[in-house]
Amino acid sequence: MLICQEEKANSAIKSTILPPRWCPLLFFCELSMQFTTPQSSRLGIGIDFGTSNSAAAVFDGENITLVKLAAPDSVMPSANYIDKAFQSSIGQFAIEDYIGGNRGRKVELSREVLGEARSGTGGGESAMGGVGEGDTANVYGQAFDDSTLPGRLFRGTKRLLGNVSTDRTAVFEKTFRLVALVVPILVGIRKFIENSVGLKVNYACLGHPVNFEGTESGRNSIALARLGEAYGYAGISEQSFCPEPTAATLSFLHNHPQSNGELVLTVDFGGGTLDFSVLRRDSSTFQVQATHGIALGGDRIDQTIFRELIFPLLGKGERWSRVIDGSEVDTLFPFEEFEEMLINWPISYMLNQNKYTAAVMQRMNDSASGAEKFKRLYELIQQNYSYQVFEAIKEFKAQLSLEESALLDVPELDIQVVVERWEFETMISDLLFEFEQGITQILEKANCVSDDIDLVIRTGGSSLIPAVKEILENQFRGKVVEHDPFTSVAAGLAIANYYQLAESDLY
Repeated sequence: MLICQEEKANSAIKSTILPPRWCPLLFFCELSMQFTTPQSSRLGIGIDFGTSNSAAAVFDGENITLVKLAAPDSVMPSANYIDKAFQSSIGQFAIEDYIGGNRGRKVELSREVLGEARSGTGGGESAMGGVGEGDTANVYGQAFDDSTLPGRLFRGTKRLLGNVSTDRTAVFEKTFRLVALVVPILVGIRKFIENSVGLKVNYACLGHPVNFEGTESGRNSIALARLGEAYGYAGISEQSFCPEPTAATLSFLHNHPQSNGELVLTVDFGGGTLDFSVLRRDSSTFQVQATHGIALGGDRIDQTIFRELIFPLLGKGERWSRVIDGSEVDTLFPFEEFEEMLINWPISYMLNQNKYTAAVMQRMNDSASGAEKFKRLYELIQQNYSYQVFEAIKEFKAQLSLEESALLDVPELDIQVVVERWEFETMISDLLFEFEQGITQILEKANCVSDDIDLVIRTGGSSLIPAVKEILENQFRGKVVEHDPFTSVAAGLAIANYYQLAESDLY
């Protein structure tokens, strides 16, 4: 039962005194490292706990083994579901428990916002050096007094770890700290590792983004302190930390020791964040010149596709005629009231309330045009299909990465849309511009220009998007290589742990 670890974490209220390795300066300092014989022959273990997905790896000095966190797959959703009996499930099981428990369930009450995750351009600075614009996304908790609520799903909790004002939330009749909500996932990862290696594990090198989401100046230190505390409760008492793009670089250089180039740029474009690092190497030794990170990832791209392609098929832009106080009123249907919950599938079940469904039912039974769209919206709400829509979007993106056009197919809602790649790139043009700005910012931080870079390592699931590849190829022609998009970070963390780089060398 994983929940016992949560209660242990929940009851232990520790001070926020930070160990030396969690000093904010660790995000800006230079570091040097070298592949040398480790001080012991123990296995190297790396854990990449991500915003959307997690991975883990083991390194024995020669071979890297990815742990099957979601057998037969190595990548597991970073999700935690807690039911009314305070039993916890994680990963894909958590998502399935959430979907099944809320399918067809009528909700009567409103939602609670757990906190805000504000995205900006790395440290709140714009490409021009001033205060940057950002987007604020809510992270949601439970509905107040929802007596039929079968359980709570937590996904993306990592986004809140750097938020000083958000420390705890109610889970049914108990109050839990954010740290406690992360612990079951980490306990599960540790157990999978132990089953893989046949040994008890209490140590690992742990990945983190260059900049945690948020705008507060101390968010990185706060987030690392909370993350370290959660790992401690999960049984990982011996901890070392490493920035995710640096870990990805480590795994590439280990796999390709003869690769050319002294100045290496790593671009880690994942589901939640976009991270960069620039390293200068000489033989087996290298120094990190600069790191940079912004809150841009595949999740935002998926939400953009949902808005652009799916919303119009659910009734966005349609009109609504009804009689109010004896007068006929004709307005646009208030689709904006549905939007935020539709694109945040963990709380989309909250749409199954009378205040939402009554308007949809009236419009779907209207003889006016567009009724079919509202029947589709009603089906999505009743059957809790938002997650299936996002899964279809991920498959659609993968197909577009290989072909010039792709079919977005959501059979549950009888949706089929063919989209050309150029249309998709137009949809995400603003996000691609943010990506280009991120490249400019990391080069400025490293005090170099594109021509100075000898090698570009491209990793992370979102780095597979053709437009992203094209941007990098245009700026660093002939220098870009792809490296294990989904598992490079976990592999690099295991290598860093084996050579004991993270404690004494990385910071």
